[in-house]
Amino acid sequence: MDEIRWNRFKEAALGRGRDIVVALIVDSPWIPGHCGISHFDYFLFPERWFEANLRIYSSYPDIVFLPGFWVEYGMATEPSAFGCRITWWENNTPSVSPVIHNMADLDRLRVPKPEADGLMPFVLHWYRWAQGLLMERNMSIKMVAARGPLALAAHLRGMTEFLTDLKIEPAGVKRLLEITTSTVIEWLKAQAETLGTVEGIMVLDDIVGFLSRQDYIEFAHPYLREIFDSFPDMVKVYHNDANIRPFMDKLAETGLDVLNFGYNLGIDELARVVGEKICIMGNIPPLSVLAQGRPEDVKHVAAKCLESVSNVGIRRFILSAGGGVSPGTPQENISAIACSGSL
Repeated sequence: MDEIRWNRFKEAALGRGRDIVVALIVDSPWIPGHCGISHFDYFLFPERWFEANLRIYSSYPDIVFLPGFWVEYGMATEPSAFGCRITWWENNTPSVSPVIHNMADLDRLRVPKPEADGLMPFVLHWYRWAQGLLMERNMSIKMVAARGPLALAAHLRGMTEFLTDLKIEPAGVKRLLEITTSTVIEWLKAQAETLGTVEGIMVLDDIVGFLSRQDYIEFAHPYLREIFDSFPDMVKVYHNDANIRPFMDKLAETGLDVLNFGYNLGIDELARVVGEKICIMGNIPPLSVLAQGRPEDVKHVAAKCLESVSNVGIRRFILSAGGGVSPGTPQENISAIACSGSL
C-alpha cells in the first residue's frame, strides 16, 4: 500500500490517530469472485492476481486493505510445507488433508524451510516479483501474514482430533504447538526479509476461540506471546472471530496491537475489559450485514459501532468487519463502509 494509507492505519493502531480509519481483511475467498475471475486464474497467473488486488486497492481509496497484496493459497501454504495433500477447486479456495494420524507421527515432523518446502518458496518468489511492480507505483507491501499455531496444528492433525488431543494427549499437543509456533515465526520472518519493507504482521487463528479460559492459558497464550515477542518493532494484528469472551482480558498480555474480533462480541463489552491496551478492530457482521444486507444496513450498523466507541470513550479503534470479507460481498456495501468512517 502507499505510505499515506499505511501511516493512517499505524497511527490508529497505536492510538495516535484522530480520524476513524476503515480497514478490511481481504483475501482469496472474496477477491477472485468480486473481480470476475476463477480461483485457478487468481492462484496460477500472477498478472491476474496483481490486477485484481490493484483494482480493489484503487477502487476504494478510503479503505486500508489488510494485509494488502497478500500472496496466499487460501489456508494451504503453511500445511503444504509439512506435506499435507492440497485439493484444488476452480471456483473455491483449496482444502487441506491432515498429515498427522497419531501422536507417533510427531517424531518425523520438522519445522519446514520457507525457501524450499511446499508452496512457501513460490509465495516468496511471487512477493519479489510483486514488490517490483508496486514500487514502480510508489507503493510497497507493509504487512505479511501467517495462520496461527493452533490453526496450523488443526490442519496438520484434523480439527476434531486436535481438540480431542487437548484433553487426552496434552503433552503431544504441546510438542506439536512448539513446532507450529516456530513455523509461524520463521514463515513471517522469511516473508519480511524477502520484501524488506514490512512494518507489520498479522496472525490469523480462530481455533483459539474454541478453547475454555483454562485451555487458552495452557495451550494458546504462551505460543501467541512467543510469536508477537519475536517482532518487537512491528505493528501486530491478531484476527480471531470465534469466541474470545472467556479469555479476552488476557489477550493484551500477548503483545498484540490490533485485535480483529467476531461480531457476536459487543464493542462496548470488549472495550470495557481491554481499555486502551490494544486497538479493537470491528465490528460489522461480515455475512448477514456486509455481504447480505443493503448499503443502508451497513451504514446503520457502522453508526452503531461508532456510537459504542463514543459511549465507552476509547481512541484505539478501527472500523471493520467482525472477520474477513465474505464471498459475495457486493461493491456497494464495501463503498458504504468506506463512507461510514466519516459519519
